[in-house]
Amino acid sequence: MIDEKMIRYDYAVLRPNLNERGRRLFAAAQARALGYGGIAAVARATGIAPSTIGRGLKELASGAVVTGPARRPGGGRKKLVDRDASLLNDLLRLVEPATLGDPERPLKWVSKSHAKLATALQAMGHKVSPQTVRRLLQQIGYSRQGNAKAEEGRQHPDRDAQFEHINARVVEFQAAQQPVISVDTKKKELIGNFKNAGSDYRPKGSPQRVNVHDFEDKTLGKAIPYGVYDLTDNSGWVSVGVTHDTAQFAVNAIRCWLAKMGRARYPAARRLMITADCGGSNGARVRLWKIELQKLADETGLRFRSAIIRPVPRSGTRSSTACSAISRRIGAPGHSPAALPSSN
Repeated sequence: MIDEKMIRYDYAVLRPNLNERGRRLFAAAQARALGYGGIAAVARATGIAPSTIGRGLKELASGAVVTGPARRPGGGRKKLVDRDASLLNDLLRLVEPATLGDPERPLKWVSKSHAKLATALQAMGHKVSPQTVRRLLQQIGYSRQGNAKAEEGRQHPDRDAQFEHINARVVEFQAAQQPVISVDTKKKELIGNFKNAGSDYRPKGSPQRVNVHDFEDKTLGKAIPYGVYDLTDNSGWVSVGVTHDTAQFAVNAIRCWLAKMGRARYPAARRLMITADCGGSNGARVRLWKIELQKLADETGLRFRSAIIRPVPRSGTRSSTACSAISRRIGAPGHSPAALPSSN
């Protein structure tokens, strides 16, 4: 008498560790050991179709060691793209580069997440899930990517020469014991109980409570740090404004550095070199920056040399798309800013 309960128990124990071929061969081996009626008994105990057990018996009889996929070519459920011929075309139409807000596009001004793409495809009559959308996008070579600043080329041919020119002037000033500073406005910060990045140790479940909205407090304003870095001494000075980042404020920060640190460190200074980027309060095209520097030159008797690094295209020419080093002299006391060379 065939003990189907024992076959059912053995199969339940081994099944988690068997693939499709392993289950087929296990059933075939049991059926061959039982002899007459074994195929039907094993089929009842395991739920495997008698035809599948018969195929397993043929594989056992051949004695060949089978490798590769467990399923024969063409077996299993067909892929969704094979059953839904228009799916890929519709997906490509959703994700292809185009102007956002085009009334002809199903997705307008939305993030192309897998869930939203799946929802849009479902509205077009496709039975698809976000996981399937992710897999299809990978198959057709799509991935989420940010912007790349590369339209004008990654590096201008004159870039090295421009920075070598600035470096040569810096070395020249340092060799003559003349000060060289780098100036820039740092990140503006709201003053008040606002959220900021970072964390600190506090009692568990007691985070620092801050305002929900980052709206500027009109009474407290904002902090505007303007840094002056002494390249030779490797030291810095920071002036903090509370209203606006203007050229007058920027030059006044240099004035404070001269009064508090520069004069004491460079008592024999006759010239001052300033390096800065081309933007904001110290931009090359900001006329007030030139006027205020001239005023400071009149006050101190120093001759200023400014090296402006221009990172943004201005005139539209190819040469202006890379960093353009502009060296300019602001004259001795009495020199008119109107006579300064053009920044182009």
